[in-house]
Amino acid sequence: MNKPELLMPAGNLEKLKYAVKYGADAVYLGVVDFSLRAMRKGELITMENLKTAIRTAHDFGAKAYLTLNIFGFNSDIKALESCMDTIVDSAPDALIISDPGIMRLAKKYMPDTPIHVSTQANILNYEAVKFWQDIGAARCILARELPIKDVAEIKQKVPDMELECFIHGAQCVSFSGRCLLSDYMTGGERKANSGNCSQPCRWSYKLLEETRPGEYQEIIQDDKGTHILSTKDLCLVKHLKEMINAGIDSFKVEGRTKSLYYVSAVAKAYREAIDTVMNNPEADMEPYFEELLKVGNRGYTTGFYLGEGYPSDGYSYDISKGLAGADFLCEIWDKEGEYYRIKTKNKFFKFEDIELITPSEKLITQVTEIKDLKGEEQELANTNHELLVKLSNEPKDWKYGLIRTVGIKNGVNEAAKCSCS
Repeated sequence: MNKPELLMPAGNLEKLKYAVKYGADAVYLGVVDFSLRAMRKGELITMENLKTAIRTAHDFGAKAYLTLNIFGFNSDIKALESCMDTIVDSAPDALIISDPGIMRLAKKYMPDTPIHVSTQANILNYEAVKFWQDIGAARCILARELPIKDVAEIKQKVPDMELECFIHGAQCVSFSGRCLLSDYMTGGERKANSGNCSQPCRWSYKLLEETRPGEYQEIIQDDKGTHILSTKDLCLVKHLKEMINAGIDSFKVEGRTKSLYYVSAVAKAYREAIDTVMNNPEADMEPYFEELLKVGNRGYTTGFYLGEGYPSDGYSYDISKGLAGADFLCEIWDKEGEYYRIKTKNKFFKFEDIELITPSEKLITQVTEIKDLKGEEQELANTNHELLVKLSNEPKDWKYGLIRTVGIKNGVNEAAKCSCS
C-alpha cells in the first residue's frame, strides 16, 4: 500500500502551524477574494502575508496548496491577474482551481506549478480525469458523491494521475457544493461560490400551505427545530484501508473555518490512524473514531462512499451547529518554572481531571494550582483569561499542547455513531 498524504485546512497562520505539528503532510490555504472560505478570525492569510504562510509550512516540513477555486467573473479574472506576481513570489506547491479561465491564467504565469482541480469541478468519472490530465492538471479532487469502488476504477484507468478525496468534515447539501440557496436567500449579498456562504442548509424551516397564509406547521415537530437540509459530517476513519487500497493519493479534511482545537485533534486522530493502518491493515479503528467524537460534529456519516447512495440517517434533523463530546479548555502558551501559561477557552476548576494532548502525547492529568499573572491563587480558571497552572502529570514536550475535558459527554454524539460502521 502506498501511504497517502494527510491534507489539513489552514484557515489562518496559527491553525497552519498546529495542523502541521499535529500530523499534516500538507495544508491548503486561501486568500479571501479567490477562495471558497471567507475567514474572519485570527491572523488571516492575505496577499500581504501569503509568502510568510507558505514559507512557514515549508519550514515546518509540509507542503502548502493555494486555493483559487472561485468561479470567476471578468472582474475576478482582472483582480487575480493583478495579484499573480505576489502568488508567483509566494511559491505554493500547487494551485487548487475549478474555473478553466483561472487555470489558463495560472498556466500563463506559473507553468511549472502543479494544478489540482477542485471538487467544485464535479469530477465523477475516469474520462473527466483524463480530460483534466490532458490540459495539464496534476491532481483531481474527486466529487464527494463517488463511492470508493468508483474511485478505485478511476485510479485503475488513470494510474498516473493523483487523486484526492475528502475523508472528514462538514458536507454541503448541494451537489459538490454548487449551491445558490445562500445567494437567493440573502438577496445576492452572501454568495456561496464566492466564499461567503450563509449556510441556509443549517437553518430551521417550517411549512406554509399556500391557501392558509400565516398558518405555519413544523415539518417535523420537536423541541430543537427542523433542519431538513442539514447533512451530518463526513467521517471515514473506519474505512481508511479500503480508501488506501483504492489508490487515493491524498486524504483531505474539510474545515478552514473550524477552530484550532478541531484542526489539531482531527489531524492527530487521522495521522495516528493512517500510520496504524499502514503497519497493520486489520487494526481496529474504533479508538480513532472515539477521538473524533471529541471534536465538534453534527453526527457522522460515511456519505456516498460505501456505494449504497446517501444513507437515510445521513441528515442531522435536530441540530445545525456541531456539538463536541469534549470541551476545549485551553491552549498552553509557555512554561514559566513549574507553571504553564495558558489562555482559557472554557472554565475549569482546581483539582479537576483534564486531558492534555500534544503532537506526540495524550495523557490524563490534574490541575493542582491556578494563579493569575500577578501570582494570586485562584480556585477557578475562568473563560478568556491568561493564567498560570501547575499539573500533576506533565507532558514530555508542552509545546503546542491543548487541554480538554476527560471522556465523551453522554448523549452528545449518539447520532454520530449511527451511519459510520
